[in-house]
Amino acid sequence: MARTKEFNEDQALDKAIEIFWHKGYNGTSAQDLVTHLGLSRSSLYDTFGDKQKLFAKALTKYHEDNYLKIKEILETATNIKDTFEVIFKLAVVESLEDRITKGCFMVNSSVELAMHDEEIAKIVKNNSKVMEEVFTKAVQKGQDLGQISKTNSARVLARFIFNTYSGIRVLARTGERDKQVYDDIVKALFSVF
Repeated sequence: MARTKEFNEDQALDKAIEIFWHKGYNGTSAQDLVTHLGLSRSSLYDTFGDKQKLFAKALTKYHEDNYLKIKEILETATNIKDTFEVIFKLAVVESLEDRITKGCFMVNSSVELAMHDEEIAKIVKNNSKVMEEVFTKAVQKGQDLGQISKTNSARVLARFIFNTYSGIRVLARTGERDKQVYDDIVKALFSVF
């Protein structure tokens, strides 16, 4: 008779995100996963497969959670420019307060694995594609409302915004603690709005 699972898979994936985000794929051992997730090796592998499959599922969950959050914020915003400013200010605060310099799990995974792992590359590319679409729709809405300059197309500006956001997260990963550095980046970004 098959044993029933005595743990919540979503909670286990959240814990996997934590450990992979902190240590990276290569820095996380099987024992780290067993310890951090609080599961036996057999439960871990029976449920998620191998380490790579668990990582891919964790990265996919991270993407879905963050994509939906940003999408909802931008779709319900009445002032798009102000909303982007809030998003960037939060990214700066998170970067400055992050004492273990995690940066962004998606960006970290892109740098560490996307060149060598086709499945991870696919998740990273999909994340970029859907985030670009969300940002493009938001910028277009802001342009239609007269809140954002039409000097650049919505798509061009969305790509620039997404790249700048990702860059801030990379900078956080380096351990940068000078708020002025982040403020200068955000100021330059919003000068093209």
